Amino acid sequence: MPPLRQSIRFATAADGVRIAWATSGSGPALVKVGTWMSHLEFDLASPVWGHLLSWLAQRFTLLRYDQRGNGLSDWNVADLSFEAWVRDLGAVIDASGHARVALLGLSQGAPVAVAYAVRHPERVSHLILHGGYARGRRRRGDESAPAALDAAVIQLIEHGWGGDDASFRQFFTSQFVPDGTAEQHRWFNELERMSASPANAARLLSTMYEIDVTADLPAVSCPTLVLHAAGDLRVPFAEGRLLAGAIAQARFVPLDSRNHLMLEHEPAWQRWTEEVAQFMGAAADVPAPPSQRLAGLTPRERELLELIAQGRDNAQIGAVLGLSDKTVRNHITSIFAKLAVENRPQAIVLARTAGLGRP
Repeated sequence: MPPLRQSIRFATAADGVRIAWATSGSGPALVKVGTWMSHLEFDLASPVWGHLLSWLAQRFTLLRYDQRGNGLSDWNVADLSFEAWVRDLGAVIDASGHARVALLGLSQGAPVAVAYAVRHPERVSHLILHGGYARGRRRRGDESAPAALDAAVIQLIEHGWGGDDASFRQFFTSQFVPDGTAEQHRWFNELERMSASPANAARLLSTMYEIDVTADLPAVSCPTLVLHAAGDLRVPFAEGRLLAGAIAQARFVPLDSRNHLMLEHEPAWQRWTEEVAQFMGAAADVPAPPSQRLAGLTPRERELLELIAQGRDNAQIGAVLGLSDKTVRNHITSIFAKLAVENRPQAIVLARTAGLGRP
């Protein structure tokens, strides 16, 4: 599939750290919550999750960002705490201009999404949590995961993460996508090396070990979908059950897979798309092209959309068409509903794609 087209910007966090974020696609706003091992540009052609990004961008205005210390965001940062991650998510949502968004929390992104949704319920319409957890490894009381093993993993990152020998990083790749192809494993090994420095990767993992948002789960008030691979080697299936069991009315979907990340060739990916599409009220197939979406407009609405696509504001549109400001607003509300867009920029992109607004 061809790489997505995206627009990259920077948001400034409360402590001055610059967070790189990108938008793709059109439709209702959905934010993929930042995690470690991300790189906005490198991820576009990923054989591991390129299909996921493409599927989302065909149905939503997809917002992605590189977590602090990763990818195109600032690497030299003092604070890599969980609280900083939650604030960074808020900074990206604020910078996007969207009043309300859906959140997609994959793995470590799940507890960040939960914390933000509880603190800002008016800003979150839906929660989708995949392969997630409320408790980091050191908070699960799991005697099979001794502290000595966790310390050894941290040391492995510090000494082997950034080198040319990918065998050190293969340890993590084999947990994230154990059933991946050789190409997918090579790509994920390279992502690990280029997405963060060894020091940052070690600090990020140390923070993840100590996460605990279990007290927040009963306070989640928005519709929630929890998906988890039954054989997940990275995050135990029981952690997904805990998330769904503690969030009121959450829907839980077990997936027949060992992979922490859904790969395009496995049947579980088809189940994932069907469940998410149903949950979000989005079509499981690709939305109609712009020309078809414009077909439902009246002649007057199409005339008005032409002026919107030219960049005219409401006052200018009213002057050209001889309409009151209230009538213009009513027409715009109707147009946005028929086009299934949320705001003016989305309407302009769709209209110009269909050939409107050109000199």
